[in-house]
Amino acid sequence: QAVVDFERLGEHAAAFQGHDVGFCCLGTTRAKAGADGFVRVDRDYVAQAAELARAGGCKHFVLQSSRGANAQSRFLYLRVKGEVENLVQAVGFDHCTILRPAVLLCKRQESRPMEWIAQQFLGAVARLFPSAYSVPVETVARAMVACALQPGQGKVKVLENGAVHELGKA
Repeated sequence: QAVVDFERLGEHAAAFQGHDVGFCCLGTTRAKAGADGFVRVDRDYVAQAAELARAGGCKHFVLQSSRGANAQSRFLYLRVKGEVENLVQAVGFDHCTILRPAVLLCKRQESRPMEWIAQQFLGAVARLFPSAYSVPVETVARAMVACALQPGQGKVKVLENGAVHELGKA
């Protein structure tokens, strides 16, 4: 494990050398980082990490994005997620897998009251409609590993929430 300073990511190129597969789940919230900080973390850091990984020999990049990602969206969150998907694809990996999970169900150490309420509601809905509106982070992680073990055909594969659930069960 290598600890890097994302503000000086270029100085840590050695940490990105010699890996066949890169996994990226990096992200923050607008509430925590502000609009500019959100863009810097969710788009700029991710794109730079992808470029360093490719330069270091990475062949397959697996990116956790978001349901509804769209570079043309009026909503900052969805626009930034769409922009970073485009930037990562443009890096030129042999394989690029993009997962677009819905609301992530997880336990957090920090307090986010509105997110907690949403997770309680979506957790109940998930018992009836498991892949409709949410996905446990463990399922996303298993799906990401499965993508790396069986990259499949084609240069770019985009997996929406239902496919993430299916792959994460395997």
